[in-house]
Amino acid sequence: MRVDRVWAPSPERSIRMEHVGEERTPVMIIDQLVEQPERLREEASHLNFTTQSRFFPGIRAPVSLSYQRFVLESLQGAMADAFGLSGRTLKFTMCQYSLVTTPPEQLSLLQRIPHFDSLEPEGLAAIHYLFRSGYGGTAFYRHRKTGFERLTEDRKVAYLRSLESENDGPNMPGRAYINGSTPLFEEIHRVEGVFNRMVVYPRNILHSGCIEADFHPDPDPLTGRLSINSFIDVVDLTP
Repeated sequence: MRVDRVWAPSPERSIRMEHVGEERTPVMIIDQLVEQPERLREEASHLNFTTQSRFFPGIRAPVSLSYQRFVLESLQGAMADAFGLSGRTLKFTMCQYSLVTTPPEQLSLLQRIPHFDSLEPEGLAAIHYLFRSGYGGTAFYRHRKTGFERLTEDRKVAYLRSLESENDGPNMPGRAYINGSTPLFEEIHRVEGVFNRMVVYPRNILHSGCIEADFHPDPDPLTGRLSINSFIDVVDLTP
């Protein structure tokens, strides 16, 4: 039986904001998020990871409700203020341990370019890095042809049509993870993947993991590219 653990903020926790790109999108960075982060890796090492999405290049397992409560109880106010959601209630709609395990040569096209998680303007994504060595962090991008950094309903059709027109062109990416500017996308900001760091950003910004060309997949949560990936949304209290 799985037993929820009690989590506490690290006494060395620090929070800073960065505003990225021409659209000045807010990005929150929390260092030393949780006390004893090794316990999260140890918990993950006992879980059954499975493939759950054709978009994520790896395997996933659910994270305890106690972790989700801890994040909201200790960060909801800061997140609400940072992303213009003051006075709103937040909730997790997805929270999973995530291990990148797909070899570069097996990536689909959509896994080789920056992506957006949703068009919801108030939806947030969070990544809590739980690896210690050079697996890279998260980068944010601008689509060169349209100039878009964030996607909205108004921009969706133009963006997808533009991508389709570039599909068979000479600038389409090869079989590798994107890790910096390309002829189709310009990197506008990068957050390094530091152990026990969380980065929070709007889900509709173009982004991707920073993974080197010589990446060797490791399915072991104790030694692989382990993170906790979450979606956080505003609770609709309308009756």
